[in-house]
Amino acid sequence: MTAPLQPDLLRPGTADGLAGLEAVRADPGHALIAADFDGTLSPIVDRPGDARAHPGAVPVLTALAKTAGTLAIITGRPPAAAVRLGGLDAVPGLIVLGHYGWQRWQDGQVTTPEVPAGIQAARAVLPGLLRQAGAAIGTWVEDKEYALAVHTRRAADPQAALDRLRGPLTELAGRLDLTAEPGRLVIELRPPGVDKGAALTHLAAERAARSVLFCGDDLGDLPAFAAVRALRAEGTPGCSVASASPESPQVADAADLVVDGPGGVVALLGVIAGLGRG
Repeated sequence: MTAPLQPDLLRPGTADGLAGLEAVRADPGHALIAADFDGTLSPIVDRPGDARAHPGAVPVLTALAKTAGTLAIITGRPPAAAVRLGGLDAVPGLIVLGHYGWQRWQDGQVTTPEVPAGIQAARAVLPGLLRQAGAAIGTWVEDKEYALAVHTRRAADPQAALDRLRGPLTELAGRLDLTAEPGRLVIELRPPGVDKGAALTHLAAERAARSVLFCGDDLGDLPAFAAVRALRAEGTPGCSVASASPESPQVADAADLVVDGPGGVVALLGVIAGLGRG
């Protein structure tokens, strides 16, 4: 029988979350263990291209892959980019769902649907819209191919710069049948019905998971937390884990368990993999 996790690793969580975590630990071979990349397995950086996995992430994931039924990364990035930046191709059997589940990387191959027409149209008009809206110096667009992310982290007042653009970007999204999803000092335009909750739910069904754990840090991870709760309501134990961030306190509020950033996530996954004491 697996011993309960100790409070020196995790802050107090919910009873349902702890029960879900114990179900994962008791039978990892039938569990789906998934995590976001940026802010969860990788520290947040100003330039997305500078992101790298926490030093302990790949070793822990590699150890976890030996026992976990399904091990996945669910990210807003293109999956191949997350694999390259994180060195994730070293993890056997890993599934990476990129663009919030729109693309899939597995065994070195990427499954790629067509780029939605709304994204193509937004790509053409977004520079002019930002100029017209008076976007602050330091605002920039990350083209994710299947989504467009407008970042304000580099602006002198990032939150004010983001607030200035919220209305115009929401209006543009509505006009092009897209959604405008907020995140850490970013608003992302992407197709409707594409989020980490849907990705997690579909993967859990595909893999016949008997328990689910998801780790995230940003507003874009909240749909996955909601999916964990919905799966629990249907009889599949689960646990949502927040990688704590002062920029997104709502995520910690919504999680079953809260850990201290990517290092805390790696420590938790290490306990599940049998590398640490719980």
